[in-house]
Amino acid sequence: MTAKIRKMVAVIGSGNDGLTHLSQPLGRWLAENGYSLINGGGSGVMAATAKAFCSVENRKGLVVGVIPSSSPCSSSAERGTHGSPPGYPNPHTEICIRTHLHLTGNMGKDIASRNHIIILSADKVIALPGGPGTRSEIELAIEYKKSLVLISPAGEWNCFADSATTVKTVQEAVEKF
Repeated sequence: MTAKIRKMVAVIGSGNDGLTHLSQPLGRWLAENGYSLINGGGSGVMAATAKAFCSVENRKGLVVGVIPSSSPCSSSAERGTHGSPPGYPNPHTEICIRTHLHLTGNMGKDIASRNHIIILSADKVIALPGGPGTRSEIELAIEYKKSLVLISPAGEWNCFADSATTVKTVQEAVEKF
């Protein structure tokens, strides 16, 4: 039997604020339309989108979380104490890809950041409002030439309008699929 590989959509955004007015309808829409969801496996938008995604009965896709390390793993001694940061993975992550990559936030484009894996694994990327980590993921998506839609209700991501599709609502975003 051959399993059908689902299209994977990365949803990126605030690690603190769930932005449920955006995350919930987006997570449900992705699940209802046969996609799999990939994100960083943490809180905020990651958890809120994953929770909404998992709430859809009979969905075909899965929630994949690319989990950071809580500390560097450059030596055998450091690798011996490897672990995930507190709160990782969130309870809605179904497949955990645990990494040795510890850099996040404004260090999100560094080679020791899991953001590269999230972006490279996605067929499409949707960005919700967020901070420096989200910005680094947007920049990586542009550099890796990924299909990218920015949900920017208050103009948060207008600075990327020349490099990506920028919309104000979830409905406008999903119409780009």
